[in-house]
Amino acid sequence: MSAFGADQVREALEGVKYPGFSRNIVSFGLVKDVRVSGEGDVAVVLEHTIDDAGVVERIRRDVQSTLEGLEGVGRIDLAMRRKDGASVSSSGGADAPQGVPGVRHIVAVASGKGGVGKSTVASNLALALRDQGLRVGVLDGDIYGPSIPTMFGVDQRPRVTEDKRIHPIEKDGLKILSIGFLVPPEKALIWRGPMVMGALQQFLRDTEWGELDVLVVDLPPGTGDAQLTLVQQVALSGAVIVTTPQDVALLDVVRGIQMFETTHAPIIGIVENMSGFVCSHCGHTEEIFGRGGGEETARRHGVPFLGAVPIDPRVVRGGDDGRPILVSHPDSPAARAFTEIAAQVVRFVQDSSPTAS
Repeated sequence: MSAFGADQVREALEGVKYPGFSRNIVSFGLVKDVRVSGEGDVAVVLEHTIDDAGVVERIRRDVQSTLEGLEGVGRIDLAMRRKDGASVSSSGGADAPQGVPGVRHIVAVASGKGGVGKSTVASNLALALRDQGLRVGVLDGDIYGPSIPTMFGVDQRPRVTEDKRIHPIEKDGLKILSIGFLVPPEKALIWRGPMVMGALQQFLRDTEWGELDVLVVDLPPGTGDAQLTLVQQVALSGAVIVTTPQDVALLDVVRGIQMFETTHAPIIGIVENMSGFVCSHCGHTEEIFGRGGGEETARRHGVPFLGAVPIDPRVVRGGDDGRPILVSHPDSPAARAFTEIAAQVVRFVQDSSPTAS
């Protein structure tokens, strides 16, 4: 347990003066929220109406220094935002989405709801992109429920250098990073939004990804604050939205489309997962959950339909065993579907500009 709480953090921040005044930032009402976890991780949100970027940067540095001086402090997540909702950079303008050094394209895999096989699609898409001759990384963006360690059968910790640079795990020709590599699987992470975003930013910015053609980011399910903030701050080459044929999943796809349209992030297309069960003996396809809903939703909203992935028990077993279907059964119908989807993703990103780094 940490030796301090939110009250102690606020008290420490009373020592941070507003530049040019004798009063501190707490008395000025800039400290909007303070959260402290049991391990000493601190999340602070400052809200302001300051137009001078130099003043904002001075406050940011002073607050960061004060927080680092707390005894027993762990991770520090400091968010500064204007009351009108725009964050301000040191150059004085609204923060533009940023790329990752060395990474040409960032592709997000998203879903409007959980349980549609998003992480399965992300894992096999990454492998299929690798098979296209690309250098590929996978970032597990689901902090609360990371699935990528299980998907690839990885339980080792990544190497962290003295300057706190993270080296991703290499498996199956991919560079992979997940919070699941750093936190025991039985431990629940009870983090507020700023802490989640801080972890994702660290994984993106402080990881030695090297030279990658594509970084596949497995986003958390839904369209909440963490997902929205991530797509606003990261320069995406495009997003793949995963659904299943059921009506309830298709309704959530619309929310996902709206989220990416709102943030002006390109939508590569929709993937319909669990599309139909193909009998391995007779080849008959049984539409257990229906079929065609994803394609119809894509047509209705003017976005590409990338393809349908059939139900295959080997996909589930492969995910549980750490051997995705592209590794365990590369000639299966499901693997061929992922390969065709990856080819469309490659064409899309090749036609787009590389992300700024």
